[in-house]
Amino acid sequence: MTGPNAIVEQATAGAGTEPSAYVPTFQLTAGQPPPSAANGGLSYMSFDRGGDAGTAAALDAALAQIAGGEGQAVSDMLDNAPAGPIETKWGRGFRTYSECMDYIRANNIEAPAGGLALPLRYTVCEQPSYSVVSSNALWRDPARAAEAEALRKEERDIGRRCLYFPQILRDARRMQEYYPGLSPSSPECMDKLGVALAHCESKCRNFYDAAEVERVFYPEIEELLLAFFPGATDALVYNHDVFNKDYQGDRTEDQDNKDPGVNRGYANLVHNDLNDNSGRVRCRELLTKNLRNFGRTQHYTEQEADAKLSRRFMSINLAKPMETVGQNPFVLCAWPSFADQPYITNYRIYDDRVGETTRFTYRPEHEWYWLPQQKSTEVSMLKCYDSITDGSVSRWSFHTACVDPTAPDDAPCRKNVVVRSYVFF
Repeated sequence: MTGPNAIVEQATAGAGTEPSAYVPTFQLTAGQPPPSAANGGLSYMSFDRGGDAGTAAALDAALAQIAGGEGQAVSDMLDNAPAGPIETKWGRGFRTYSECMDYIRANNIEAPAGGLALPLRYTVCEQPSYSVVSSNALWRDPARAAEAEALRKEERDIGRRCLYFPQILRDARRMQEYYPGLSPSSPECMDKLGVALAHCESKCRNFYDAAEVERVFYPEIEELLLAFFPGATDALVYNHDVFNKDYQGDRTEDQDNKDPGVNRGYANLVHNDLNDNSGRVRCRELLTKNLRNFGRTQHYTEQEADAKLSRRFMSINLAKPMETVGQNPFVLCAWPSFADQPYITNYRIYDDRVGETTRFTYRPEHEWYWLPQQKSTEVSMLKCYDSITDGSVSRWSFHTACVDPTAPDDAPCRKNVVVRSYVFF
């Protein structure tokens, strides 16, 4: 017997009782192929050992996959390929941004008004991947130094198993030209495309002050979400990130004090923050445990949380600039262009949870949008998860960042705050 049901039986065999960990039902979108994932797609929560949420099993799997050598074979293939473009089963990819940009210019790849043709970076490895977060105790355990080194090398190699591919970016403000009657600032746009725009004039004055962001900005975004989505009964903003490559102050992350620090880097890989498992697991652990919840304290019992999650809920990320974006803007991909594409799971291993994010391989028909010179009152919204699985609405978007070649050489980098939220109906 194979597949998720067999894995549940194997994980619980001999235990004598039902597993204490919450194991979500694996819920693929109707018509979507199974993902590239461990355990047939089943959450690592099913391998819980004494309340570790499956983290030990995930570490074992990560080390076993490294030993298997499939990822190394992809790295070697890219390293040994002749100079120039690399032909893949998805299309022609390039090792560097500049090579891909030269290809775009040489082939006169053009975008519609307000858009750009640019290189975007995709994985070319369809194997699931594992990332051990910096706070994991493994990094501080001398007895596991050899394992730590193997995992550290693998983390570097994951980034090397990517290529740049040419894509066309459309102007999100012109979305109605592509979808007549569909306003980019509407819930219908989010349902159809998994992306939308909103307006926010925040009273938060210092986005580098995590306490002020939580006190002022979180409630503002919760109010925005409730107004944006008719029928929504509750919205919970639960954490945030701040991005500024040029920030000169203290960047230190302090999870205990709900301070995410300040990120120097910008996303440079096509990805989504959640998937079929983590969208549900992350929500339930917020409701019942307040696990890494920077927002309002939640007081739900497991039974009350399950009742809440039996109705529709979704995860929305919202990005608001502190000033007009000059360089390194976000770019967002519309759901219909990849609704039938299997995702590739990336497992993020903490000490107390295994998060699941996703990556995607290149398709020339991916429908990308950007927001040139995004203003401080313009909020870009992307869906990371939707509990509706029948295909009638978008399940998620994916995103990355790009370099704006039309910006002046001295254009300031993107300075923005990204909040993560759940909306309940």
